[in-house]
Amino acid sequence: MKKIFSILIIAFIVINSFAQSTWKADPMHSKLTFTVIHLGISDIFGLFQKFDVTVTALHPDFSDGVFELSTDVASINTEVKMRDDDLRSSRFFDVEQYPKMTFKSNSINKLGKNRYKLSGDLTMHGITKPVTMEIWFRGTVNDPHSKKEKCGFQLIGTLKRSDFNIGPTFPVIEIGDVVRIVGDGEFFKL
Repeated sequence: MKKIFSILIIAFIVINSFAQSTWKADPMHSKLTFTVIHLGISDIFGLFQKFDVTVTALHPDFSDGVFELSTDVASINTEVKMRDDDLRSSRFFDVEQYPKMTFKSNSINKLGKNRYKLSGDLTMHGITKPVTMEIWFRGTVNDPHSKKEKCGFQLIGTLKRSDFNIGPTFPVIEIGDVVRIVGDGEFFKL
């Protein structure tokens, strides 16, 4: 009987150590921002105020992590109402026809300690393209206030607005083609 009980305990520990974990972005401690060059002389900053990110992984270092993002494109905010309304229009994002932007990773490759190359498919403005960004796993902690286990990531990368037909009538000298993306987030374990 003791032998069977010991085997069951070992099996439980082994199964739990390989259990997939799921993490959700904490909206109060997460941000999805972008910058684009205007007239070749200044950066215009913006962010999406409504988005959801889920990460699933078997390994505690997230070396096998799968990242999924859904963004409410109408939540774009550059702190200038006239520009935000224009960005929501058919001249840019056309949020009435394309209200969501989504990303799902399909591979993650180690670059160094806690740093990875994350590749996946980004769908924006009705166009799906492969994109690759860098991600930094900043660690895991127990939040003393929420009493939840949390982890942190920073995502950095670039994409071309022309690849997604965003603002096609605006020349690169007026609005840069390269858009820099920075996402910072705290995630809580479900």
